[in-house]
Amino acid sequence: MNTKFSPGQVVRVRPDAHDGHHRTPWFIKGKMGRIHSVAGEFFNPESRAYGGDGLPKQPLYAVEFEQRDVWATEYRGPDSDTLVVDIYEHWLVKAN
Repeated sequence: MNTKFSPGQVVRVRPDAHDGHHRTPWFIKGKMGRIHSVAGEFFNPESRAYGGDGLPKQPLYAVEFEQRDVWATEYRGPDSDTLVVDIYEHWLVKAN
């Protein structure tokens, strides 16, 4: 499997608006996280939702975010709390 990112690498979720079906939650768009693990390669659900074949397959990552970074001032829990979200590679960019 050929992937752009590896566990431990810091990435940013693209902030792009997207009409139609996509698997990237709105609340993590534009946020920075760390690659927790690589789940494998899967058919692209954004293509398959509209009758496409989902090819080429896309690497899927478990990306870990700090809760305080995701929810900003609304988050009242411990600083150590994290959130792990599955995100396809085409939604990720290398963090600056």
